[in-house]
Amino acid sequence: MTEILLREDSGAVATLTLNRPEALNALSDAMLAALKEQFRALAEDPSIRVVVLRGAGKAFCAGHDLREMQAARQSEDRGAAYFSDLFARCAAVMQSIPALPQPVIAEVHGIATAAGCQLVASCDMAMAAHGTRFGVNGVNIGLFCSTPMVALTRAVPRKVAFEMLTTGEFIEADRAREVGLINRIAPAEDLSADVRKLAEVVAGKLGAAVRTGKRAFYDQAGMGLAAAYTFTGAVMADNMMWRDTEEGVKAFLEKRRPDWA
Repeated sequence: MTEILLREDSGAVATLTLNRPEALNALSDAMLAALKEQFRALAEDPSIRVVVLRGAGKAFCAGHDLREMQAARQSEDRGAAYFSDLFARCAAVMQSIPALPQPVIAEVHGIATAAGCQLVASCDMAMAAHGTRFGVNGVNIGLFCSTPMVALTRAVPRKVAFEMLTTGEFIEADRAREVGLINRIAPAEDLSADVRKLAEVVAGKLGAAVRTGKRAFYDQAGMGLAAAYTFTGAVMADNMMWRDTEEGVKAFLEKRRPDWA
């Protein structure tokens, strides 16, 4: 049986590949469960410093599995309990991405729609191939993308998000970069190599500093200005006391590579 989610580790970089190309890597129940399990494993794996999330086949991710959702309507409650559970499970998976100690980079091609676009917006960084299209297009079938909206409104300006949500129209990679949904664009043939280069740059930094910084990045984002400065000041003061940070500063002043433990 083909694995629905593939993991390949190379050095300090783990690559997760959504592997349902025949269904445009839709987030089925099995896919959500596999992502949950891998994220749990990665959170406890200190050897991995960066995670890359990509899709097999011609698309990154087309969102929820509509066939599974329709099948749930056959139950006595017409799927009410299933739908509530599904969106709760999906929300937990999305929230586990910023909660991971490692930065997560989305490698996006083809399309990223609805919950697939939510997945991109939930990642810490994203790089897309030229021609990639992004949309929260549930409104086109009468289903407003309310849960994808949570990640989207935290990644792009509100008016941009509202337009995407209410029109169901797609945006191209250039526009996605312009509004902050993705960081970089690459030719399709170079996408994986360029994502790998970015991952290796991040993986080459002091892992403990990046882990601490990622946690502080999301914690301070929800604070008021004064509280954020108080909080991050304490984080930096603690960071300065690390042996490897002291060595990093010395190495910089002495114009040499740091000897990090």
